[in-house]
Amino acid sequence: MQDLHGVFPYLVSPIGPDGRVLDEVLARLVEHLIAAGVHGLTPLGSTGEFAYLNAEQRRRIIEVVVEAAAGRVPVVAGIAATTTAEAVRQAREAEAIGADGILAILEAYFPVPEAGVVAYFTAVADAVERPVVLYTNPQFQRSDLSLPALEALSRHPRIGYVKDASTNTGRLLSIMDRTEGRMRVFAASAHIPAAVMLIGGVGWMAGPACAIPRQSVRLYELCRAGNWAGAMALQRRLWRINELFARHALAACIKGALEIQGFAVGTPLPPQPALSAEGRREVEAALSDLEIHAESA
Repeated sequence: MQDLHGVFPYLVSPIGPDGRVLDEVLARLVEHLIAAGVHGLTPLGSTGEFAYLNAEQRRRIIEVVVEAAAGRVPVVAGIAATTTAEAVRQAREAEAIGADGILAILEAYFPVPEAGVVAYFTAVADAVERPVVLYTNPQFQRSDLSLPALEALSRHPRIGYVKDASTNTGRLLSIMDRTEGRMRVFAASAHIPAAVMLIGGVGWMAGPACAIPRQSVRLYELCRAGNWAGAMALQRRLWRINELFARHALAACIKGALEIQGFAVGTPLPPQPALSAEGRREVEAALSDLEIHAESA
């Protein structure tokens, strides 16, 4: 089973006014991120607006990213559904397209009991031969992954990772301890990546890494080298991006940051708002402080 670690940007989903995936824009972004040294790519995460895309758009995004990556870095594709059958269908489709891993998300209108949550993710992992990363975001999901559920799922041979988007860093340490090393943890933008690396995390899957990939990779390298003083100095500089990410609409902030850098990724899909003028000024100032300009510059 492939070992996953490092910086995995959550890719935005560039969609044109006619609903068509902007293939060339997405492929160019993939090339830019790989050149920046990222360790993998995650299309159809939260920053990828998965909840606002139809099945055809989701499929095309995975196809473009897999083709553009061309095996140079692993592609962990997001799948999300309210029914187990649809989640299994999406996972098998992503595997057939060529995704190297599955980021499994449970959407729920009504709360799902713990046994149902475990059954959902188990069915996804049973359906594919790729590593499965569990995704939990208690702020937006009706049904969370509890510690007992994570412990049970960690015993599945293909479930070895969790991307936790809670704001509770102590929970990450509890997951590591409870699963006795079977469940490796990726941080989210809600966490301080350097702190998560210090307690044993393997990297982060997050939207800001799509806008600041080189700096994110540098932070990861400092952490891996045990240079905690250097890591925290850089982390403090980068945290402003995370603060903006939390303050403004999710996809709008990262799409706005990429537009500033010369990537015509467009605005979030309605009814989500675009980045406000004030937000754009704040993002421009933050990128300027980090000396990030248009890619062509």
